[in-house]
Amino acid sequence: MLFACALLALLGLGAPCSFVVPRSDWKALPSECSKPLQHPVRYVVISHTAGSSCDCPASCEQQARNVQSYHMKERGWCDVAYNFLIGEDGHVYEGRGWNTKGDHTGPTWNPMSIGITFMGNYMDRVPAKRALRAALNLLKCGVSQGFLRSNYEVKGHRDVQSTLSPGDQLYEVIQRWDHYRE
Repeated sequence: MLFACALLALLGLGAPCSFVVPRSDWKALPSECSKPLQHPVRYVVISHTAGSSCDCPASCEQQARNVQSYHMKERGWCDVAYNFLIGEDGHVYEGRGWNTKGDHTGPTWNPMSIGITFMGNYMDRVPAKRALRAALNLLKCGVSQGFLRSNYEVKGHRDVQSTLSPGDQLYEVIQRWDHYRE
């Protein structure tokens, strides 16, 4: 275990994946979800919220709460739809986390994928480099912790559903990631 923690520290991930902002830190409402994901998960679906972006912890925590409130109070879902939310502050905000099925991509994909959303609209611009780095570190973390298969596949939201998400500019970026598959 000590070796694994040292390796994760060398990768810049901390132990275990300490760069993820827990729900309690962003003051998430209690989740009412209970459907588990089976690990390791094969697919990761990347989306954007198409709403406001954020670039500091205070605004990103507020934006995560806004997204969760919309999903729970307006859409009637058991929690925020995504497993993780990425802020342009370079932090990953825990949504449903690694263990709970999301509501991000419809009934076919939700039970077999992790949903990662970038908070903001990425039709006309790319997310900050630190946000992209945070997402890639999260994926490394998922593999190292056994939540994602080592040969996981990244999909854009538009690859699996009729949508403009994750936005034209973010979509171009993820298509260059090693694990992207159309």
